Formats: sequence, structure tokens, C-alpha cells
Amino acid sequence: MDRLDVLQLFIRVADTGSFSKAASAAGISQPTASKQVAALEARLGAQLLRRTSRGMSLTSAGQDYYESAVRLLDDVEVAESRIGHGQIAPSGLVRVAMSPGIGRLYVIPRLPEFFARYPDVSLALDISERHVSLIEDGIDVALRIGHLSDSSLMARRIGRVEYGSVASPAYLETFGTPMVPGDVEQHKCIAYMFRGAQRAWEFSTPSGPVTIAPKAQVSTNDAEHLRASVLAGLGIAHTLTWLFAADIAEGRVVKVLPGFVPPAFPVNAVWPGGRRVSGKVKVFIDFLAEVFASEPTLRIDGFSRD
Repeated sequence: MDRLDVLQLFIRVADTGSFSKAASAAGISQPTASKQVAALEARLGAQLLRRTSRGMSLTSAGQDYYESAVRLLDDVEVAESRIGHGQIAPSGLVRVAMSPGIGRLYVIPRLPEFFARYPDVSLALDISERHVSLIEDGIDVALRIGHLSDSSLMARRIGRVEYGSVASPAYLETFGTPMVPGDVEQHKCIAYMFRGAQRAWEFSTPSGPVTIAPKAQVSTNDAEHLRASVLAGLGIAHTLTWLFAADIAEGRVVKVLPGFVPPAFPVNAVWPGGRRVSGKVKVFIDFLAEVFASEPTLRIDGFSRD
């Protein structure tokens, strides 16, 4: 590893508090990572990391070196971007976290045009419904739905998503159509599970917001299985409507209770704060913004309560 690579490795170890996670992000083995940092300490003649049975922390010398290393790598990135503007294209690996549905339906189909523009950029996709820890999992950028609670993250709003109730025509023909939110408690319902708990159904009404937790006949923590359950006529779901955009357009699924749709949620591309965003990450965030802007069910101004 060259000296800049070692600096980057040291920063990852300090950020994650783990040699194994830093090694995984760098594409090397844990013993190699440990040897590289030990060699760095030997060259500097100072202990940078304090290792204990509970983990590790920076020494005072390590904190000083960490701050200098972050500034140095930021300056190198800025210099390369400035001097190589129009000459050197972004390159390298970008680690991205997103949900399975958005990835499969919207991002993956558009990747050929991204790689046509930036053939030297590669992507490692962490596909999961969970909220990953960007620092601990070595993620460069993640898509987050909803209002952000982590003030340590940098964010760019790229779209909005809308919750709504949907069902198949066959289900509604057999069991009828709910007219007000309270009616769903008399229907077969399909619930989305998040972190082990059923997500409540929120509606907007003339008298204010209403939250309902109907008894679910089917519950799942996977958006694709929720969609499959609706298409199979198993009941009504209250979920993100972008998942059903094509099904609604082609009549396989019908919007239910369209007059009670709750306010839309923002979608943000987020990345770790405290340092400049690299060129390779910036172009991918720009690409995500383009993808969302081109989709009526995802773009910031593209929502309808019809």
C-alpha cells in the first residue's frame, strides 16, 4: 500500500473502531490492516491507537494525526479535481446502500448510462431495508426515506415518496372498497414490518391525522413480498406507492382511500459528514438525483392524490 492508502486505512480504522471493518472496506485482510497500521506507528515513533478488550480509541497523538490525515486527503482530492477538471474522469469504488425495491425498479435499469459516462467508477451495492451505519459499514452514500435524525450526516434531497393504500381489483370486488380510514379494520390487511414491529398506517383527514394499526393477515419485512401479496389479492396494503407505479398504471392494482393520503416523505442521498465529498461519490449522487427527477412517483414535484 502507498502512503495515501495507509492514511485512508488509518482513518477507516479510527472511524469504525475496527480493523476487520476497515480491512473489508479496503479490500484487504485484517492481519494486513493491523500490520500496515503498526508499521505506520513504528515509522512515526508514536502510538496512534489505544487497544483494549472493549475496542479501540485514538491516543492524543492519534487524534492529532487523524485530523491532519483527513485534511490532507481532502486537499489531495480537491487538487486532483481542480487540476484534472475536464481531463481526468472520476474513478474508483463507490459503496452504496439502498432498499431492494428502489434498486431493482429504478436504479439498476439506469446504470448502463451511468457507466457509459463514468466507465472507471465501480459500485458495491449494499441492498437492505435496514438503515446501515455509514461509518461502521464503510458506506459512501445511502438513500434514506423520511426525515433525518442523524445530524452527523450530510444530505442532498433528491425526491419525495408518498404513502397510500392499494389493493387488487379482484380483492375489492370480493370484499368491497373501504370509504374512510376506519373501514380498513374490517378488511384483510397486509402489513409492513420494520425492525420487528408492524408499521402503523397513517392517514390525513379533515379533522387531522389518523393512525391505525389494523390486524394483519399477512405481514412481511420485504417490499417485494408485500407487493406480491397485494397482486395475489390477499388484502389491502398501506405502503410506498412507487412500488406499485407500473401496477397502478396497468390496472393490476387500484388506489384505495385516495382522499386520505398522508403528507409525502422526503428522500435524501446521505454521506458521512466532516469531510469533502469525493468526485466519484458526487457524480453518483448527481446520477441518483437524475433518476428520481425522471420518475413521476419519485420526483420532488411529481405527486398526485388521484
